[in-house]
Amino acid sequence: MKLNLVPARTGFTWVRLGLRTFWHRPLALAGLFLTAMVAMSLASLLPLVGTVLALALLPATTLAMVVASAEAVRGKSPTPSVLLAALRTSRERMKAMATLGLLYAAGFLLVMGVSALIDGGQFASLYLGGGRLTPQTVAEPKFQAAVWITMALYLPLSLMFWHAPALVHWHGVSPVKSLFFSAVAGVRNIGAFTLYGIGWMGVFLGAGLAVSVVATLLVGVGALTGGAGATFAGALMVGGALTMAAMFFTSIVFTFRDCFEPPERSDELSAERTPA
Repeated sequence: MKLNLVPARTGFTWVRLGLRTFWHRPLALAGLFLTAMVAMSLASLLPLVGTVLALALLPATTLAMVVASAEAVRGKSPTPSVLLAALRTSRERMKAMATLGLLYAAGFLLVMGVSALIDGGQFASLYLGGGRLTPQTVAEPKFQAAVWITMALYLPLSLMFWHAPALVHWHGVSPVKSLFFSAVAGVRNIGAFTLYGIGWMGVFLGAGLAVSVVATLLVGVGALTGGAGATFAGALMVGGALTMAAMFFTSIVFTFRDCFEPPERSDELSAERTPA
């Protein structure tokens, strides 16, 4: 397995390809992402193990979106069966994906544990438990420090797991090696990933601003007419956030395709590579 180095400008190309691919199959890709999020949310409701199980499902969810995006690139409409991509393989790779999920859950909870040492668990309980964020909480220096520490620690965790599911699924790499190769790919192509992140920040900010303006107009119209403008505005904002997240996940396949040589099952990832 060979690691490829790409120009920094490729990061913007990944964003563009992700957007274009998503809008070729918007209903299928958005529906798959929503289904995966609902499954993770339901898993989190289980007593005792719910949070760990939901976190452990994230690598499999990432893989499902990568496989779905690869099918969309090949001109196919991805079906809900791709959500079981981690199960539709050899027993060895299924075990590797399960191990990867547990490692992610452990790593994420460790990051949350470190943040809890700083602010007494305020940020961790808010993030994991879905509590209410108040201006007083945000203004606390310890809470702010916990947020920044969490972001700093989550970056290397994210790099390690970025390509790991696809490496396990397509290249048959062991979980630990997949984390190492994923991190190396991110560091060696840091320029491309930096512009990739900047590009998506721009997309999120632009789309978020547009959705906020429309939502504000809906609330205003509802207030004047006595209608359900606020309800529609809330639905629009939630739907917009989910759509943007689905678009982001759609683009991951292009980062994997360009950072590594074609996998052994290259027919599943047969899109033309991004020019250097």
